[in-house]
Amino acid sequence: MSIAFVFPGQGAQTIGMGQALAAEWPAAQAVFDEVDDALGEKLSDLIREGDIETLTLTENAQPALMATSIAALRALEAEGIGLDRVSYVAGHSLGEYSALAAAGTFSVADAARLLRTRGRAMQKAVPVGQGAMAAVLGLDFDTVTEIAAKAAEGQVCQVANENDPAQNVVSGDKEAVERATVLAKEAGAKRALLLPVSAPFHCALMAPAAEVMAGALQEVQMTAPKVPLVANVLAEAVTDPAQIRDLLIRQVTGQVRWKTSVEWMAAQGVTSFWEIGAGKALSGMIRRIAKEAETRSIGAPDDIKAALEA
Repeated sequence: MSIAFVFPGQGAQTIGMGQALAAEWPAAQAVFDEVDDALGEKLSDLIREGDIETLTLTENAQPALMATSIAALRALEAEGIGLDRVSYVAGHSLGEYSALAAAGTFSVADAARLLRTRGRAMQKAVPVGQGAMAAVLGLDFDTVTEIAAKAAEGQVCQVANENDPAQNVVSGDKEAVERATVLAKEAGAKRALLLPVSAPFHCALMAPAAEVMAGALQEVQMTAPKVPLVANVLAEAVTDPAQIRDLLIRQVTGQVRWKTSVEWMAAQGVTSFWEIGAGKALSGMIRRIAKEAETRSIGAPDDIKAALEA
């Protein structure tokens, strides 16, 4: 069995995530402590008992989700399941930073600081209310790409996420994205709805944030990952730190090619995808992409016990 560890992106956050793991495994608690120290604040208090609106702010959600993912990984490792059993790592958007921290490309502390910077830069890139994102369900990627181009009308409207065979996300100027939802429904989409996000991620409007991340990533020491990363932008494996740095910059304005990434891993022989961290959204996507593959979510003590038994 060939295994890939995959790491969730924004939207998976919940109050209390990872806390049962931290209570049972000291190595998991140590991750939350390390992130608190790196940020100079008690993000762990917000995760444990804060309000969901504050946790959902991009600058908080991104490091919090990474911390939860690495805490889950450390709990797994404490039980003898580590990266030595894994063929690839991959992450959805911010999850790519979790994957790289897991694989040792940069430290957890550096990942936390990078994600705090990334979250703030992405939020600042476009004034609130000017941008939007919308999920389109029931149409394929090529159709949604054509719809986005038609809806742009001189504004920005791009496919941001290629999530699974029938779920794509468009991003850009709010008026253009709204036009895209109308065109998508006319083209037969099952649903086309605006998402409750604070900025239009993964489109050209994020160029100012990409510039910020280019500077931030130059300041961080990066080494080759212990396990190849399947990068969002390329949808294939990379190991060179300089290339990974470039891809992380490109990812800010580029597509999250999740469907193609999963297809690529399956074609390399991956038969089991373990979602490490909060939620089960990636597992649902993977089941729709690679129908023969096993999926497993690792976000609570019972998940780890089930993995050990398996």
